[in-house]
Amino acid sequence: MSMQAHVAELERRHQALEKELREEVARPAANDSRIADLKRRKLHLKDEIARLKGATLH
Repeated sequence: MSMQAHVAELERRHQALEKELREEVARPAANDSRIADLKRRKLHLKDEIARLKGATLH
């Protein structure tokens, strides 16, 4: 898998987590621990994307 394809896959997963997060927050009885987990996973993906994009610039 090329670096660009890997980054694109990570971005797709990040967007999917964003969608899940929006849906969970919109629920009447939102699960706070699930929200925290989704945010943590999103942040991890964002950091990985930034690291990979930075590595391709150098």
